[in-house]
Amino acid sequence: MREIQSIFLGNMNNAAHFLFVSNMAGRAEKDAAVSEKCAAQVKALREAVTAEDENLKISAKSLTTDKIAEADRLRDQLYAGYKKAVAGYVNFPVDSLAEAAKVLQQHIKDYKINVQAQMDKETGLLVNFIQDLEGKYKAQVDALSLGAFVEKLKAANEEVRSLTGQRTDERSAKTAGALKAARTASDEAYKMLAMHVNAHALIEGVEAYVAFIDYANTEIAHFKQEVLKK
Repeated sequence: MREIQSIFLGNMNNAAHFLFVSNMAGRAEKDAAVSEKCAAQVKALREAVTAEDENLKISAKSLTTDKIAEADRLRDQLYAGYKKAVAGYVNFPVDSLAEAAKVLQQHIKDYKINVQAQMDKETGLLVNFIQDLEGKYKAQVDALSLGAFVEKLKAANEEVRSLTGQRTDERSAKTAGALKAARTASDEAYKMLAMHVNAHALIEGVEAYVAFIDYANTEIAHFKQEVLKK
């Protein structure tokens, strides 16, 4: 008998799983026989896929995102201000201050911090950068009265660090709970659709359902080979 073959979806990664069930829902909705005779199952699968899609968007805006952006902007402004202040002392007519500025300017060049770089990379570099300013370069910072810059820059960087950690906790909780439940619902909805298509094909004859069955089996073979085996 010509029928939709079985596949275990549990071992698929999240992206591949969503692609599979989404493809099946889309094709079922476009197939005249399946969308009519298995309307309830097609609807259930579409609803499950929509819920899974929402839970996959773990990078979507959270309540902490605006706070992170604000703290990131502040630390970038403070870092830019610190660099400008150091540069302003390099040619200062007092030799001791000019020398202190040259030391701090070289420190800036050594770190090559790019405020447009990936956020966590910038955070990590600034942690070490600020530790240097509070330690081995403290004398130069004090000589140029830049302690307030360092203090405020550290506070802003720690705020970014704290908020990104909070957002990670939020995302991991969402992934662990809601996404798992959504995947399970999609699995069940897909199985029910496949069972009903096979049942209708057996009872009514395969002709009306052969296009969907062949499509499904082609997708199943592809995902078994390209996703599950790897």
